[in-house]
Amino acid sequence: MDTIERSRNLSLRELSREALWFSLHTLIAVAILALVLAALTQTHPDPAALEPKLLGTALAFLFPLEGGFFIARKQRHVAARTTWISGLVTFALISLWVLDLPTGIGLCNHCGAAEKLIRTFFDIAHGSGLMNGNGLLIGTWIPLAMVGYAAGAKIGLSESIRYQSPETAVSRS
Repeated sequence: MDTIERSRNLSLRELSREALWFSLHTLIAVAILALVLAALTQTHPDPAALEPKLLGTALAFLFPLEGGFFIARKQRHVAARTTWISGLVTFALISLWVLDLPTGIGLCNHCGAAEKLIRTFFDIAHGSGLMNGNGLLIGTWIPLAMVGYAAGAKIGLSESIRYQSPETAVSRS
């Protein structure tokens, strides 16, 4: 568990501030991903090639991880480390949408639910064809960016707490 214990009796104003920061950190994670995608697009990768998709997947995690680390270290907002929840909710909602998409020839014809999700989000070489082939971007990279941001924020917050005296760390919470 964390070394800082927070009171659960927060006022409505404090809860609203936490929710605002949570939303802002989620948007920052998505903005970092958008910058990575803009940079990748400038290289004009082959959409059918495997390497740009693998590189994009790695960068979709690593750049938000780095961004979350530095932003959380500077701002010290605990809400930054909870953006993984946004990633989980986003993944769940997009999964429901994919399960509701019609199948057909060239679109994961006769796929079961699990195969439909796996081929849409995780099969880089032979995708399902659903979501116009954007399952990796929408269903994997966006949630992965949020999880990476949260992991970086967790590391950044633990690093900043480690180098503070216990009195300073408690007074900032």
